Amino acid sequence: MTAKRVLLLAATTGYQTGVFAEEARRLGMDVVLATDRCKGIEDPWGDGAIAVRFERPEESLKSLLDTVAGKPVDGIVAVGDRPVYLAALAAEKLGLPYGPPAAVAASRDKYLMRQCFRIAGLRLPSFFRIGVNDDPHQAAAGAPYPCVLKPLGLSGSRGVIRANGPQEFIAAFRRIKAILDSKDIRRLREPHHRYIQVESYIPGREYALEGIVTGGRLQVLALFDKPDPLDGPFFEETIYVTPSREPAQLQEEIVVTAREAVRALGLKHGPLHAEMRVNSHGVWMLEVAARPIGGLCAKALRFQGGMTLEELILRHATGEDVSAARLADAASGVMMIPIPKAGVYEGVDGVDEAASTQGVEDVLITAKEGQKLLPLPEGASYLGFIFARGESREDVEASLRAAHAKLEFRISTALPVVTA
Repeated sequence: MTAKRVLLLAATTGYQTGVFAEEARRLGMDVVLATDRCKGIEDPWGDGAIAVRFERPEESLKSLLDTVAGKPVDGIVAVGDRPVYLAALAAEKLGLPYGPPAAVAASRDKYLMRQCFRIAGLRLPSFFRIGVNDDPHQAAAGAPYPCVLKPLGLSGSRGVIRANGPQEFIAAFRRIKAILDSKDIRRLREPHHRYIQVESYIPGREYALEGIVTGGRLQVLALFDKPDPLDGPFFEETIYVTPSREPAQLQEEIVVTAREAVRALGLKHGPLHAEMRVNSHGVWMLEVAARPIGGLCAKALRFQGGMTLEELILRHATGEDVSAARLADAASGVMMIPIPKAGVYEGVDGVDEAASTQGVEDVLITAKEGQKLLPLPEGASYLGFIFARGESREDVEASLRAAHAKLEFRISTALPVVTA
């Protein structure tokens, strides 16, 4: 039997890139990797990847099509927000199932997404956008309070700030502008990074839904509670636990709203990660991303038969039926270990003790010695991840918190001395 061939589009710095590539090879698939590596250096990572530029999709599409010409591709998987639009264009040209490019583009831009949700009649906060070079004073005078300012194209709560009045609005605007003007963002050359969205603040509890879409129909894989309050001024996510504690009727309302959001965007095929808030007025969609859950959080999910989320996504992308997939554990969860302060990472104590906590499956520290750390809203990473499983969501949450309490991170606030 000829091995299936999958085109994997990913950022070179993403946590998930290696995980997906290794899983594909374990399944006996041939992997064609396309990343945003430096085109001027011959294969710097030794992975044979096609060099692409996600901010230049048409140009990169030609490189992809030229490389796979005459070599059939069975499926396309995109890891992270930036690769999904190029993946959609490639799938359209190759005749492979994926989200339509326009739908995928809307899922990457919070302003376009809100417009699609409004047309579909979904419950929405009031919203508008302003350019990063506009004067924030006029916008501050007309904003609803409390409100939330957020960059259109960043993820993981980066740059998301609550403002309770005009002075806080202007301070938040300037802080987000500084993020968007930073070298690491400007080099991406994404047009929507030149705007900031303003939305009325939605009180309530927050949830995340992991799913997969086939023929426009959403299959729910997991519904996560976020037990820590996310009230601002910043919105740092920490713990995800599944299954949800909420009654079946409310869970069904969340799922129904997520399905309406999928239809509103026009997504047709592939993994999906959705975020929503719930209060006395009902379910409010925050966003729907046409990609799997970020970081290493997918490790929290294990399906019957030992299947990982990465395996499920790869099988689905190459045409297999995954509709029977069900979670294998009674309850599971992940803690994304937050960065407590800015500084230089020096190390951590207590990892073995944390890993031996009842219910904890693994503790992965992803920060590297000497790495400069920034907490939210400027930061874009975590110190690592803690994974736990148990008989109930309460057991899992308790295990995650107990393990985290045993970790002592050493972070120096002094910058390293650079010598000539």
